[in-house]
Amino acid sequence: MKWKTFFNETKAGFILKNVCLAAVIGIVLLVILLGYLKRYTEHGVEVVVPSVTGLYLEEANALVSHEGLVLEVVDSTYSKKVPLGTIVEQTPVAESHCKHGRPVYVIINSKTVRQVPLPDLHDISYRQAEATLRSLNIEVANYIYEPSEYRDLVLDVRYPGGGSIAAGTRVDEGSKVVLVVGRGKGDAKVIVPNLIGKKLSEARSLLLSRYLTVGFTEFDEQPTEETEDLYIVYKQEPSSGNQIIEGSRVDIYLSTNIEKAMSAQNHSDEDDFF
Repeated sequence: MKWKTFFNETKAGFILKNVCLAAVIGIVLLVILLGYLKRYTEHGVEVVVPSVTGLYLEEANALVSHEGLVLEVVDSTYSKKVPLGTIVEQTPVAESHCKHGRPVYVIINSKTVRQVPLPDLHDISYRQAEATLRSLNIEVANYIYEPSEYRDLVLDVRYPGGGSIAAGTRVDEGSKVVLVVGRGKGDAKVIVPNLIGKKLSEARSLLLSRYLTVGFTEFDEQPTEETEDLYIVYKQEPSSGNQIIEGSRVDIYLSTNIEKAMSAQNHSDEDDFF
């Protein structure tokens, strides 16, 4: 039986012919599909990723776009070691290969200096204070030791050029501060200043200027972070005018009641007069 007769006149030949035809059509379609996918994904066509670390975003975007890639900022950080606003890290790394249209992810250095609130470091050890500051990227530039019965405890935090920094004040990351630390009581005697009518921060600064420290602190009503600055001293022990050893503590009592403070002030003035 001839092959032509077999394919045209027998049932088995008819089936076999259609199976072969389907296989040929399938192979052709597969070749077309693979060719399309190769063209669509640009298989085998890669570009070298340029180095954008250290560049500003505008410069990096122009360079990356020239290579047919896309720049995407995924995060920011802060470092004093590189200029503000420049790229500090990229993925994929420079000189690696990737396809056209792929993103280059970058981390940039913040365009502005970040600020953090200074924590309350009073009456904790200078080592603990230093560790706390280091975690906030704040450096201790120097230590000043002053008389205080609270040996090795922080009495005050100051700017390197002088001037106390109140807790909660926002300072630049990477900035430097000076810690005032107690070194034990001195030998000389000093006169206790009048603290009546002053805020807690003012009272602390005034006492430190006389080589004295804030001891027991009592509020007539428990303050919040928002109201603490409204309280003023209405009572102190020992009272103003007394002579005590350098480094001694002065206990203070605070209230938002101005009349209470004024009454205490008048009473103190009468005692001074007599």
